[in-house]
Amino acid sequence: MGESPVSRIIKAYRDPAIAKLICNRITELVKTLVKKEKKEIIKIMHVCGTHEHTITYYGIRDVLPETIKLIAGPGCPVCIVPAREIDEAVKIALEHDALVLSYGDMYRVPGSKMSLANARSMGGNVQVVYGFRDAVEKSRKTKGKAVFFAVGFETTQPTIASYVALNKIPPNMSILVSHRLTVPAVKYILKQPDIPLDGIIAPGHVSTITGAGAWSFIAEDCGLPVVVTGFEPIDVLLAVMDLLEMLVKGKPKIVNEYSRAVSWNGNVRAKEYILKVFKVVDADWRGIGVLPESGLALRETYSSIDARKIFNIRIDRWIDVKPGCRCPDIILGRAEPTDCPMFLRACTPEKPLGACMVSSEGTCAIWAKYGGYRRNVSIRDQ
Repeated sequence: MGESPVSRIIKAYRDPAIAKLICNRITELVKTLVKKEKKEIIKIMHVCGTHEHTITYYGIRDVLPETIKLIAGPGCPVCIVPAREIDEAVKIALEHDALVLSYGDMYRVPGSKMSLANARSMGGNVQVVYGFRDAVEKSRKTKGKAVFFAVGFETTQPTIASYVALNKIPPNMSILVSHRLTVPAVKYILKQPDIPLDGIIAPGHVSTITGAGAWSFIAEDCGLPVVVTGFEPIDVLLAVMDLLEMLVKGKPKIVNEYSRAVSWNGNVRAKEYILKVFKVVDADWRGIGVLPESGLALRETYSSIDARKIFNIRIDRWIDVKPGCRCPDIILGRAEPTDCPMFLRACTPEKPLGACMVSSEGTCAIWAKYGGYRRNVSIRDQ
């Protein structure tokens, strides 16, 4: 059998020869910036856990000039879920006769005292699901009440919203909402004087929903170049090159490098479902605090499936961050995993103390597995 078109496309986006050409151009642009702007460090932030995986797994930091610093921002949706909301899910699992359904990467994230995995070991009725459709099917098969712990950024919200809007969830199912929005988080970061940035790589998955236009404020209001990009190593290198080109020209704008999947307006139907079912609210981010208009809550129309109201849950005290843990700084790009004294010491993938060490999209978990800045599977060696 011959090679499929998809396989050929993927190979092209991982081609070391193409990567070398882009890296050569990047090096030229960096030299120009250093000479022109006297810049010693060029700080570029991405806000996607999958981008961090690509950057680390393929050794992209190693093939770039040392002047460029790629910074991981708030790209892990489970890392920013406050302990209070995990405590709510645990409380339902242990104190109420209900089945709690959760994504696998949420299952081991620690709450104030325990994770959902711990709750299950103590007799709580907790099951891992692959997605919301799986949760709906499991709810239909259970005789009692079922609760879906709904976490995630814009990418996971449309499926839930469409099922709710079309009345496709079973009568015994309710939702514990813990959704967050990425654009307000980036706006917050760009207002922090101690997190100076030269450019932004916008998330690919999220942008398929929001559209590339959602990030135009970065160039228009903040004067920084921004590139929406995909998840192959060539995608990331192209994004870095585009950002540097704009910095050299002094003309920041938004570039949609991921046009094969992302449009300017995004998924309009998906956004309509989200707005119909959810309302935008101020929301707490783990260890960071309340960010204005950065979360979602069910509208009053759907209060009958709101788990917080059904079970009358109240958590008065909680602990987001263990002493010594630097997860909040890592999420905001103020620190790297190796800056945390607990990294791969008290906090490991087997015994995570911080939320960033759990999910496959968590920066600490990615660095623990692939080595952070240390060369592993560098694209120049493939």
